[in-house]
Amino acid sequence: MSAPSSPDSHLPLTRRNYLIVGAGIVLLLIGFALMAMDRKFVDATKFSMALYVCPVLILLGYGVIGYGILARRTA
Repeated sequence: MSAPSSPDSHLPLTRRNYLIVGAGIVLLLIGFALMAMDRKFVDATKFSMALYVCPVLILLGYGVIGYGILARRTA
């Protein structure tokens, strides 16, 4: 019989991973909310947050979520 291990050893992700994934979800929500609020889709020659800032926030959010899932445990 093996010695009982801590309850955290069976979880695939650590608290740090969940915090990183949560930060990514917050970035996604901010990006989509800003995109929904910006109604200046008519003229792309003017600065529009929905065209320039929101896609970067959304891609960054997906990247942070991916990193949070794939990040290894630190001993």
